[in-house]
Amino acid sequence: MTTSDNLHIDKISKLLRGYAHEYNSPEYFTEDPIIFPKHFAGLYKEGKATLQDIECAAVISAHLAWGRRSMIVRDCNRAFDQMQWRPFEYIMSGIYKDDETSLHRTIKWSDFAAICGRLKEFYSQHDTLEILSADQMRVKIYGQKSDPNGANKKIHMLRRWLVRDDGVVDLGIWKNIDKKDLIIPLDVHVHRSALQLGITLRKSADFKTALEITEFLRKVFPDDPTMGDFALFAVSCVQSGIK
Repeated sequence: MTTSDNLHIDKISKLLRGYAHEYNSPEYFTEDPIIFPKHFAGLYKEGKATLQDIECAAVISAHLAWGRRSMIVRDCNRAFDQMQWRPFEYIMSGIYKDDETSLHRTIKWSDFAAICGRLKEFYSQHDTLEILSADQMRVKIYGQKSDPNGANKKIHMLRRWLVRDDGVVDLGIWKNIDKKDLIIPLDVHVHRSALQLGITLRKSADFKTALEITEFLRKVFPDDPTMGDFALFAVSCVQSGIK
């Protein structure tokens, strides 16, 4: 590696650290799907909700986290209104809204009902989703085929929400997964930002690309690589003219 390469990496690292610390702030996440599990985390601290309420809220919110954030929040509200804001109780009841009308974009209420049914089956035998790997969650909760090379953006986002424990944006309710082991949630915005910064040259938004970006971020944030998610989100916002 040349001196020029090292200077470039140092420049990118400084940029990422600055953006991460600025954007790891609740003010940027008032209209974001994390507000739903965060709502139940607040109730949990007051003894008015359960760990399972938070997990269920995270599963549903992450599943709908696709498209414009205002639409995501609108349709998450629709889902939680349907559950009367008692997600775990609703799921364990086994009685779900289940039809072919749209809940969010191409996601139908029948898709929502299927996830609820798989959650009910899981919670009938286990207390927490924390025991599942990303691929196991993909199969057992979201009902997709196993794919070791899948980016699993929504699952890694959910894991970031529930594991990172700095008490700012993320919730830190899962204590048995080390945040050093988290993988960057790779969506189109993060991928584009990483490409433009030269963090990755890979064009495919797959697990190998997510891992390559995460490995770079581990050099910048050794104990907390997905802190870099806030930085890459910031780069995307700045490039889009959003502040």
